[in-house]
Amino acid sequence: MGNQKLNEEEVRGMLRDLELWQLDDGKLYREFRFDDFVTAFGFMARVALVAETMSHHPEWCNVYNQVRIHLSTHDVGGISDKDFVLARAIDALV
Repeated sequence: MGNQKLNEEEVRGMLRDLELWQLDDGKLYREFRFDDFVTAFGFMARVALVAETMSHHPEWCNVYNQVRIHLSTHDVGGISDKDFVLARAIDALV
C-alpha cells in the first residue's frame, strides 16, 4: 500500500469503485445513518479497531444516529491509497 498523494485523475478513477463515497474539501467523504445512537456508536468502535490496525485514522463526527467520515492522508497532504483501503474496510463493516 503506497503512501503517496494521488493526483485528481487517480482519485476520481478509484472513486468510481466506491459508489457511496464522494469528494468533499479534498477528502474522501461518506455519511452513514443508523437506527439509533448505540448502533452508530458500535459502528464507530468497529471502524476504530480497523483504523488502529492500519495506523490510519479517520476524521469523523457523530450526532445521534449519523456518522460522517472524511478520509485523507495527512502525511502526504491529500488522498492516498491508504484512504481507499480504509474506505473499503469501512464499507465492509456496514
